[in-house]
Amino acid sequence: MKRRQFLNAASALAIGGSTIATQAQAQDSDVKPQMPDPAPNNFGFEEVAELASQRATKVYEQPVAKQVGSFADLNYDKYRAIRFNRDHDPLRDHPRFRMDLLPPGSIFYEPINISIVRNGLPIPIVFDPRKLEFDPSQFPDGADLDTKGDMGWSGFRLRTPLNRPGVMDEFIVFQGASYFRAVARNTLYGLSARGLAIKTGSPDGEEFPLFTDFWIHEPEGNSEWVRIHAILDSKSLSAAFQFDVNPGAVTMVRTRCAIFPRVDLQHTGIAPLTSMFWFGPGSRRNVDDYRPAVHDSDGLQMTTGAGQGLWRSLASARNLQISSFVDKDPVGFGLIQRSRQFEDYQDAEAMYHLRPSTWIEPEGDWGEGEVRLIEIPVENEFNDNIVSYWLPKDVLTKGKRHEFRYRMSFAALPPNDLPLARVRQVRAGRSINTETQRSYIIDFDLSLFGEEMPESKVSTSKGDIVHAYLKPLPAQNVLRLAFEFAPGDAEQAELQAVLTDKDGTALSETWMTRWSA
Repeated sequence: MKRRQFLNAASALAIGGSTIATQAQAQDSDVKPQMPDPAPNNFGFEEVAELASQRATKVYEQPVAKQVGSFADLNYDKYRAIRFNRDHDPLRDHPRFRMDLLPPGSIFYEPINISIVRNGLPIPIVFDPRKLEFDPSQFPDGADLDTKGDMGWSGFRLRTPLNRPGVMDEFIVFQGASYFRAVARNTLYGLSARGLAIKTGSPDGEEFPLFTDFWIHEPEGNSEWVRIHAILDSKSLSAAFQFDVNPGAVTMVRTRCAIFPRVDLQHTGIAPLTSMFWFGPGSRRNVDDYRPAVHDSDGLQMTTGAGQGLWRSLASARNLQISSFVDKDPVGFGLIQRSRQFEDYQDAEAMYHLRPSTWIEPEGDWGEGEVRLIEIPVENEFNDNIVSYWLPKDVLTKGKRHEFRYRMSFAALPPNDLPLARVRQVRAGRSINTETQRSYIIDFDLSLFGEEMPESKVSTSKGDIVHAYLKPLPAQNVLRLAFEFAPGDAEQAELQAVLTDKDGTALSETWMTRWSA
């Protein structure tokens, strides 16, 4: 399945569904209750954490089901032709929210346990093909509704009147491993969040944990929040999650997780994000394409624990690149799509200018660690190749509970809380003066500067910076920093630039990028 097809289809798909079992029906079903007779109003995060803790004491067994009946050997078009029967929406009577359950098939073969929580009581929703509709153009002989084997739901999505009154737009979907995506008002699906990132970029190979169980709490009254509990499981750990989701102009996902390692963990990423960067005006390696840029995110933005603003431009490298930004108690970080005009991409199909940014704000003290950025080479736009996450300095030790809380905001852009000029756009290319040098153009917002021009500080870890100068462009509201980089015999270099006052105080965020031969 091509990545663009999957992302573009996300809003169009309306698939999955189930009736809600009564308490008695749940006892008679082939899906066992998730909790042993919980008292009303008692099911919450600690109950899920206890389940995860118990699992961590046992050897992990990945749930796998053979796809059978009408769900076997589905291509992209046939999978898309399985639609949710909305008469069986588990939240159909709620004034604000709706829920779709998603079927197995195609690349989704792991059965997921899904329950609805009412009055504190979790009630399993049993997988049933009869709660789905099959498009006759793809299933001319009808669907096999009696064969389900050991299959289960593959995930779910939630909907609300996000963009227009009375129209239930989807705003978050959990499907596939530990991945989930969310959108804010007037944005389209783009980058993904993940539960945890285990050994990402490691020579030992990445471990992909799986959300095995979900409990969706029916919102009370006209509440604007939905609470979701989940268990994440893998060979190395089990973890409990709580997601409190509020869709809108900013779709907020307040997250709490308790991790129970099966082994000592030295490389587990917290609050991971996954995105795509193929090329842009600042990094374009031999790309023959009519569009000026193709990416879901164009930079990693950070606010350090010391209050420093950082902007790391993403790059299309020929080799795997791993960058680490050491910090203590970070204020926030995230993968951002700053170029938000159609003209930046000229793509009327993918609409990259509408892809959301995602900003992570830790709650409480996260201690020492690093924001890690991984850039993987790609040859097209159909594969995610950018990963960011927080990597704690301390080992997550076996047999202990490790807890993290953070706010995750999906929006066009994150809040601008620092009084610093932001990088508007970056361009780079071969110097017109000599083939051995590179020209860099960094555009900062001009509006924060008065009549007195700031000073520029440009540095490189290897090679030399040549002829750096500033030029205001009032019509574009831009202060342009231009310089040339002479790499010499360097194979790789870290470039930085910041605008300061005469005393050296930063007036802009610090721009960074990695150049490689």
